[in-house]
Amino acid sequence: MKDLPESFYDDPYPTYRALQSADPIHQMPDGSLFLTRHRDLEAIYKDTTRFSSDKKVEFAPKYGDGSLLFQHHTTSLVFNDPPLHTRVRRLIAGALNPRAIAEMEPGLISLVDRLLDNMQAHGEADLIEDFASAIPVEVIGNLLAIPHEDRAPLRGWSLEILGALEPFLTEDVQARGERAVGEFLAYLRDLVTDRRAHPGNAEHDVLTRLILGETSGEKLSEIELLQNCIFILNAGHETTTNLIGNGLELLLRFPDQRQRLIDDPALIKPAVEEFLRFESSNQLGNRRVVQNTEIDGVSIPEGALITLCIGAANRDPDVFAEPERLDIGRAPNRHLAFASGAHACVGLSLARLEGRIAIGRFLARFPNFAAAGSAHRARRVRFRGFTTLPVTLA
Repeated sequence: MKDLPESFYDDPYPTYRALQSADPIHQMPDGSLFLTRHRDLEAIYKDTTRFSSDKKVEFAPKYGDGSLLFQHHTTSLVFNDPPLHTRVRRLIAGALNPRAIAEMEPGLISLVDRLLDNMQAHGEADLIEDFASAIPVEVIGNLLAIPHEDRAPLRGWSLEILGALEPFLTEDVQARGERAVGEFLAYLRDLVTDRRAHPGNAEHDVLTRLILGETSGEKLSEIELLQNCIFILNAGHETTTNLIGNGLELLLRFPDQRQRLIDDPALIKPAVEEFLRFESSNQLGNRRVVQNTEIDGVSIPEGALITLCIGAANRDPDVFAEPERLDIGRAPNRHLAFASGAHACVGLSLARLEGRIAIGRFLARFPNFAAAGSAHRARRVRFRGFTTLPVTLA
């Protein structure tokens, strides 16, 4: 997916609709397959026998198998199969259990309210820089117990590393991603050394939990430990930033739905699910076929690479009535924004909580917020969100 027109970044959905209708198992020029139907994605997510998340075969030529980007993306939770996936997921999920998530809520409310106070004092804001991106950085910083004074580089590192996941990779983007992994690893080595000497509370401190897991039969190598700390930041940062930013932009774009939410704040829960469906933060997933199979009568050989188009599946008319209509009360809402099956997002409950509190409290404080100048979308295919979203807060 390269040489795309500018219009695609603003609105990819007409392209996705055309493929979904006429060619739902589309063969790309490189021989890989691009799938757009909800039922196909759901079936593949559930089938870990025939479809692998391991990216070593795909990423070796993309990054070079001696690169830090290759090491990172082939060691982190999301691009692995069991047993590594099982070990790491169990450790992370243990720190994100329902009780732990509930205990985060007061601190999250306090954080959001401080950001709202700061914006109110100025009367205008960039919803990405001043609000949406600031929330997950603090949340993930707290999860890893990263000192507040060390958090300034986190967002930049995350953006550079995730930028290298885009389907079309330039030398400059790759170099920036490689540098970001190296700088983050250097920081984490010192942090891990200190945390081993002074462990935190493993119920809340994910880094301590990963370290202590080494002595409880779920051993992670040093590289696995460090790279999955980077993964936690990346997985929890940009997608949640996009959820909040996309959600607030949708309330600007659809004033009738904004008024519904103002009139009935209890709709915030289904509203967040609808924002995730309508503008999925993560638009694409991938799998590799590990045994000859077929999808809807189409033969797929072992070794084939598959792109799963979440953005298309979440607007599949076979699953969603009037899929092009934003309906904050939509139920049921079987979107795939968090994937599904064994690889469903490990932090989905936390992301939902962040979205509900951030968007709900913002709208309660600033019900008449309005666009101020042009919003700019990131020129990315895999991750969908804004780089700037200026508003007035009257």
